Amino acid sequence: MGKSINKPTDFAVNLNKYFTVYLPGHCNLSSNTIRSYADTFSLLVEFCDEHLSIPPEKLILDKVKLEVIDGFMTWLETERKNAPSTRRQRLAALHSFFRYMQMAEPSRMVEWQRILALKLPKSPKKQPNHIKADSMRDLLAAPDDSTIQGRRNCALLCLLYDTGARVQELIDLSVRDIRTQHPATVTLFGKGQKMRTVPIIRATADILEQYILENRLNENGKAAHPLFFNRHGKRLTRSGVSYIISKYLDIDSALPDKVTPHVFRHTKAMHLLQSGVDVIMIRDLLGHTDVKTTEVYARADIEMKRQALQLHQQRSVVPDASDNIPSWHSNSELRSWLNEMRTK
Repeated sequence: MGKSINKPTDFAVNLNKYFTVYLPGHCNLSSNTIRSYADTFSLLVEFCDEHLSIPPEKLILDKVKLEVIDGFMTWLETERKNAPSTRRQRLAALHSFFRYMQMAEPSRMVEWQRILALKLPKSPKKQPNHIKADSMRDLLAAPDDSTIQGRRNCALLCLLYDTGARVQELIDLSVRDIRTQHPATVTLFGKGQKMRTVPIIRATADILEQYILENRLNENGKAAHPLFFNRHGKRLTRSGVSYIISKYLDIDSALPDKVTPHVFRHTKAMHLLQSGVDVIMIRDLLGHTDVKTTEVYARADIEMKRQALQLHQQRSVVPDASDNIPSWHSNSELRSWLNEMRTK
């Protein structure tokens, strides 16, 4: 006789449907977000196994109660030392699952709603970390343009800053998404595969055009080829982009010790705001779904000005029109383009 095989638990069955059907099909979440949610449930299973003595094959819905989720959140804080932002992301993933369970298992609605009512204490909001204009200018000029790798890195950094793209949007770019002719634009695919077209200044377009020609990406059949790729011709990864940025952080002592690709996005938003670009335009350029997200930069800018006045300092971080750093404030053509985009 063969060994008996345990049937999947009701928790496992519902979790499988949640990840394979509900999230990609009904919520249209990106693969990165789904992976992040999966990490949360891997940790939850680990917590139940090691601290509650409930092995994965015996983890059923009846055992997943508010007290378990509350203990899990405490474990993330005290033992794993997760930051408040990370714990909020974990709780958001759990809430998403239990909102789904209200439809999948309505007989346990009371318990699901008890879990959904679980909130984390609010922590003070941090100002978006960004780079001042002179330091960003140094960073964009840092790659060695005498080498093919340096020219690629220059194109990558300039495009990352000029578009304010998310790192995933950058690495997902293909050659066909770039238009270097007038008016120069980049087509980005954001969260939920929402497409937006972002204008780029002539300097960035010229750098990209030279990069495309040098790597023969303009040849027939290369339209779907990754714009930025590694030595194997594959798309760069998030860690690959972070590594490229890290190579140049010692060129300016004013740069933060840690500059992530998302800091480029924060920096672009702050520079646009300080150049007088309307917050609604910035929202559309960055692909925010809610203007409240964009208004964080406005609040940060006000706080920076308040601190500057207190210290009797009147230094501006806005780049001059003559700077090589991409400038929108002085470019009437681009501003007209933005106004046209806004009215469409």
